[in-house]
Amino acid sequence: YARLNLTRSASAKDIKKAYYRAALQTHPDKVDEVEKEAATARFKAISEAYEVLGDDNLRRVYDASG
Repeated sequence: YARLNLTRSASAKDIKKAYYRAALQTHPDKVDEVEKEAATARFKAISEAYEVLGDDNLRRVYDASG
């Protein structure tokens, strides 16, 4: 939730919107060459968070176990 700047009560629509907003800001193709490595790491972290939170079953497991 922190990677996407969300709370546990966020809806699926909120999660999707937060992911797209964060992805646009951190996508490696959208930053300078100097920042590309750091942007790649941030983008991967955001994508992993979206994979879990965007899937209802994985989100339920994550909420139960952390």
